[in-house]
Amino acid sequence: MDQDWLADLKRVGGSRRELLREQSLWAIWVYRLGRRIDQRPNGLRKKWMLRWYWFLQRLVETMTGIGLPKAACIGPGFRIWHFGGIFIHPEVVIGCNCTLRQGVVLGDKGNGSGAPVVGDHVDFGSGAHVLGPVRIGDHVKIGALAVVLSDVPSGCTVVGNPARIVKRAAQNDL
Repeated sequence: MDQDWLADLKRVGGSRRELLREQSLWAIWVYRLGRRIDQRPNGLRKKWMLRWYWFLQRLVETMTGIGLPKAACIGPGFRIWHFGGIFIHPEVVIGCNCTLRQGVVLGDKGNGSGAPVVGDHVDFGSGAHVLGPVRIGDHVKIGALAVVLSDVPSGCTVVGNPARIVKRAAQNDL
């Protein structure tokens, strides 16, 4: 079984029974499935598996309101709290042990300008938007409804629209 998926599952309690209770896990599981299928050799089997993946991806996206394209690069230990209204651009890179809440958008500015790169252990509040070729450092907290349009260094807490740094962690706290 995929180690990234096991890390995702561990963050919600570690049991496969959580799949029945956590709708966000449906979207994460389908995302991880798509990534595994892409690694398979080309051929008829891969072609049929991709068709099955696209059906599942659309079904889960419609049911949960979570758009996780398989082209995005998401590290292990990914967690979504309070599913719904979550959309991630295909070019986004997300580090390990990151948490998203409902209404989070990680995308471009609509002009093909690029997508965010998110470090490890980043916590996104409800309705946070990170737009454009923004770099988010490690151990960052992004407040609810924050709109991040510029880089955020490691260990910071940002809030507001546009987002501003309200707290910086000491270097030895990271």
